Amino acid sequence: MLTIAAARDLLLSRAELEERGLSSRAIATAVEKKVLHRVHHGWYVESQVRNAAYPEGRHLLEVVAAHAHQRGTDAVSSLTSAVVLHGLPLFRLTPKRVHLSGGALGGHVRRAEVARHQVEVPETDRTSIDGIPCTSLARTVADMVRLAPPEAGMSIADAALRRAAWDDTALTYDEASAENVRAQVRDIMERFPGARGIRRGRFVLGLADGRAQLPGESVSRLYLVQLGFAVPRLQVPIPGPGGRWYHVDFGLDDVRAWGEYDGEGKYLDAELRGGLSLEEALLAEKAREDWIRGTTDRRFPRWGKAAIASASALGARLASFHVHPPV
Repeated sequence: MLTIAAARDLLLSRAELEERGLSSRAIATAVEKKVLHRVHHGWYVESQVRNAAYPEGRHLLEVVAAHAHQRGTDAVSSLTSAVVLHGLPLFRLTPKRVHLSGGALGGHVRRAEVARHQVEVPETDRTSIDGIPCTSLARTVADMVRLAPPEAGMSIADAALRRAAWDDTALTYDEASAENVRAQVRDIMERFPGARGIRRGRFVLGLADGRAQLPGESVSRLYLVQLGFAVPRLQVPIPGPGGRWYHVDFGLDDVRAWGEYDGEGKYLDAELRGGLSLEEALLAEKAREDWIRGTTDRRFPRWGKAAIASASALGARLASFHVHPPV
């Protein structure tokens, strides 16, 4: 994921471009020919760099550029703009503007590049990341679980809890640390009992779990519950051969089944394959699945991105493995 420091290195100010010998007309021509992309007033990035970035990286470039241009305000980056500053995912969200929030912005104003929201942000809800003021992690999660679609809100909440509670080395989850973050988010939401999306926010926060590694796992869990399955166990440890341990994404205990979400990078990203070739990774995964099936006597459906297009799509995928919600 693109960092703030990397975004600053990639951004080009108009002054820098002029120092390189580009006139205003040449800059406009470069934008028209899609050699440069205009990120914000007076700020550009090479189009090939922007096109190669994920939506989070593209929006981070916009947020960093907007902050460089910002003058004389106590507003902080908020909503999706705070999400990318905190390094959280934007599942199915493509922000059109940089979002700023503060109590003295003269009303809600939406312009081409920046949306200004007149909303009080107390000092306890503020932080600064690499010099850019934004809403705190808890305030950002509280805003997004209320206002974003549930799929995006769940992905953001899971990622925030994972950061606080998951140990990548020991593969353990600190429930106390997760609950501390959850309590902070809950306290912020309860300041606004009649606010828009508060019921949705409470539901998403209650279901959030930092054991989810990817947004695809977060959305899968949301859809499983919507389909009528019990809340599944996550990253379930299963003893394997030779004293090793396997971890399965979902334990669907109410229907005696396992479940696995396969992100594309699991096989296509060399780093995620841990040095194995694609063929070796596929063989190792087959051996793992065979062992788990044979020793637990449970069905083991797997699914990918296409199956989480909707809850019904996931339901159809599970049904093809004869896995149905309990009656």
